[in-house]
Amino acid sequence: MMLSVLGLTELQELVYRELVAMPSAAAEGLAHELGVGLGDVRLTLESLESLGLVARSVATHDHFIASPPELALGSLIVERQQDIRRAELELHALTDLFHKSATGRVSLDVIDVVRGPQAVAQHFAQLQRGAKRSVWAMVKPDVLVVDSAENVDEAAAIARGVDYRVIIEAQALNKPGFAHQVAVTAASGEEIRAVEVLPLRMVIADKELALLPLASESSNGDEVGALLLRPSGLLDAMCALFELSWQRAQPTYLPPERVAERPDLDDVDQHLLVLLRAGLTDKAIAGQLGMSLRTVQRRLQLLMTKAEVATRFQLGVAAASKGWI
Repeated sequence: MMLSVLGLTELQELVYRELVAMPSAAAEGLAHELGVGLGDVRLTLESLESLGLVARSVATHDHFIASPPELALGSLIVERQQDIRRAELELHALTDLFHKSATGRVSLDVIDVVRGPQAVAQHFAQLQRGAKRSVWAMVKPDVLVVDSAENVDEAAAIARGVDYRVIIEAQALNKPGFAHQVAVTAASGEEIRAVEVLPLRMVIADKELALLPLASESSNGDEVGALLLRPSGLLDAMCALFELSWQRAQPTYLPPERVAERPDLDDVDQHLLVLLRAGLTDKAIAGQLGMSLRTVQRRLQLLMTKAEVATRFQLGVAAASKGWI
């Protein structure tokens, strides 16, 4: 139901939509059409009347007519916008108060311990929902608190212009379905690079908050936890660690403009070489490019012949020296 954001219940929206589509209707007719109790419909009509969304018909008093949506719903939208504006002002006031009080805290107050998978997942979502400029992440191949396929907050943040940079361990791309998910998220605008080994898992929002999950493959649900870092020298160190890791990591895809620069290689071969340089196995490359392992191996063999080399490592070196990637 789309009108729930305006404070309407599901039944209120159903009744209003039904009335919008007809000249007028009585409570009995609406109850029959919607398959709900007559008493519930009458109470709903009374609530809609108090909101100005419906009015009683002048011709037939027991009938109701819908108020014009542009007027009735428009006023509700304006009220919600005003509520949001007041909430934003309160947010700024509380933020200022928080920063002023931060100067009097001891050093340990910059670290919060988050316990339990649900609490960690909530903080992970809140970091992304509150991000205004950037989200940086380090992803290791061990068990994740929030599966990437379920991370709807990431897509919403990218849509509103938040810069996403993610570093993954190349080994993670060998997990079934992981390489495909990386390709999907990269296509949405997320920058993804791969590196052989990462020191830890981490998410940083706007260089102001960081979440460091502590769970490992051997942990059970009760042991899942994370550290939440607030502005401090420690957070600055984590940001510097990410930036250094980003510099040495290799891209997992090739921008379209770079593909156009190499007419002697097709885009599939160029993407294949990029993934090879990033340290992906043949199996992971096949998963990310959406082709069979045999096809990847055949293309690699053809590229090695073209580059006049005998190994995958030599091919990577030759591709870089020849400007293929």
